[in-house]
Amino acid sequence: MLRLSFLFIYLFIFCVSLQSQSEDEKITVIGDSLVGKFIEGESIREVIGNVKLVQGNVVVNCNKAIQYLARNEAELIGNVIATQDSLMLKTEKGYYFGNLRKTKSTSGIILDDTKVVLSADSGEYFFDEARAFFQTNVKLVDSTSTLRADELTYFKDIDKTIAIGNVNITDGDDIIRADSLTHLRKTKYSIADGNVSIANLRDNLTVFGNHLEDNGQLKYTLITNDPILMQVDTTFNVEEVDEKRISVDTLLIKSKVMESFRSGTNMFKATDSVMILRGGFASVNDLTTYYRNEERIITDKIREDASRPVLWYENSQLMGDSVTIYLEDGQMKELVVNINAFMLSQHKIYDRRFDQTSSDSVHLYFSNNRLEKAEFAGKVQSIYYMYDDDVPNGLVKSTAHRAVMLFAENEIDQVRLFGSPTSEYHPEVKVEGLERTFTLPKFVLKENRPVKKDFLINKQKSDE
Repeated sequence: MLRLSFLFIYLFIFCVSLQSQSEDEKITVIGDSLVGKFIEGESIREVIGNVKLVQGNVVVNCNKAIQYLARNEAELIGNVIATQDSLMLKTEKGYYFGNLRKTKSTSGIILDDTKVVLSADSGEYFFDEARAFFQTNVKLVDSTSTLRADELTYFKDIDKTIAIGNVNITDGDDIIRADSLTHLRKTKYSIADGNVSIANLRDNLTVFGNHLEDNGQLKYTLITNDPILMQVDTTFNVEEVDEKRISVDTLLIKSKVMESFRSGTNMFKATDSVMILRGGFASVNDLTTYYRNEERIITDKIREDASRPVLWYENSQLMGDSVTIYLEDGQMKELVVNINAFMLSQHKIYDRRFDQTSSDSVHLYFSNNRLEKAEFAGKVQSIYYMYDDDVPNGLVKSTAHRAVMLFAENEIDQVRLFGSPTSEYHPEVKVEGLERTFTLPKFVLKENRPVKKDFLINKQKSDE
C-alpha cells in the first residue's frame, strides 16, 4: 500500500511537470480587445490594442495580433517589438512560431543586442539558439565597423557572424570586400573567401586575393591564392600659379602569399614568385620584406640554390644574393646589394651594348627617383663602352678593388677606379658585331622583367 501511494505521488508530480512544460511552450496573447473566430475549422483569436505575446522569457508587443491556437503561432502587425533579456527585435509586421520559438519578418527588421545592431529587408530569429538569419540589404554595425552583405547569419551567444554575397566591411580607413566572410567578434578573427580586397584609404593601398585570414588580437593578416598589392601615390607639383600637374606612380606587388604584421615591427612580407613594379623600377625575387616604420625593403633568396633576386631600374639590371632598399617619404633613396653583386646597363640606342660591373657588393644612391651614383666594393670587374657624341668608340675592360660610377639621365657619365686599378682598351673595329663576346663571368640577361599586364586580376579582361 505504501508503494502504491508513492506511485500515485510520482505520477501526480510527473503530470504537473508535463502540464507546466506544455504551458510554457504555449504562447499567450492579451490586449485591449479580443475576438474569437473559426475559419475553415481553425480556432483564431484576433487581439487589438496594446497587444502582448508571451512565451517563457520571450515578450512581443505590437498593435494587433492574429493568434492561431492549434498551430501555436501568431501574426504580428504594427510597431512590433520582441525582447528576450538584452535582445530587441523591431519590425512593422512579423510572424511568431511558438513551437519553433522563432520570429520572422519580410517587412524590414532590426536586431539590437547592445553589442551589434543588425538590419535587413527580411530576417528571422531563433530564440532558443540565439541565432539570426537576415537577407537582402543586410547591415551590421558595431562600435568600430559597418558590415553589409546580401545575407548574414549571426550567432549572438558566441559573437559569430557569417556573411555571404557582396560583403563589404568599413572599419575606419579600411574597407574589406569579399564573396563570403566569417568573423568571430570576441577573438577578432576573420576568414574571407572569393574576390577578396582590402583597401586602406589613408595610404591609397589595396590588396586583392581569393583567401584572407585576419587575427585582430595578433594584428596579423594572411592573404593567399595569388594576391596582388596596389598602391597609388599621387603628388601635386605646382608649376605655375594657376596650374597643377598630377603625377600618379603606382606600386604593384604580386606573389603566392602575402602577410602583414601590424604589431611591433609593422612589417609586410610577400613570399614565392614575387613580382614588383613601380614606374621604371621592377623586381623578381623569392621573398620581399617591407619594414614600414623603417621605410626599408629587403629582397632575398628562400634557399641557397634558389635564383638570385633581380631588380631593374630604367635601362639597368641588378642582381645579388640580398638586396636592401631604403626609402624616404616613399621615394627610393638608397639601394644596397650584398654578395655576388652584378649590374648591367643597356644603351638606349645601341641595344646590343651592355655596360657591366660585378663586385662583392654595390651601393646605389638616388635623388628625386633618379640614379645618381653607384659604389662597387670588392673584386670589381667592369666593361664600359665608349662613345664620341653618341658614336660608338670601343670599350674599356677594368679591374679594381673599388669603383664609383656617376650617372646623368640614367646613363653612365663617369667611371672612377680605386685600389690597384687595371684597364685595357678595345677599339671599335674589334667590338662592332662582337658585343656578346665581351661579357663578364656573372653576365646574365634576364628576360622576365614584370610589366603591367602581369598584374591583371582577370587576364580575360586585358583590354580593360
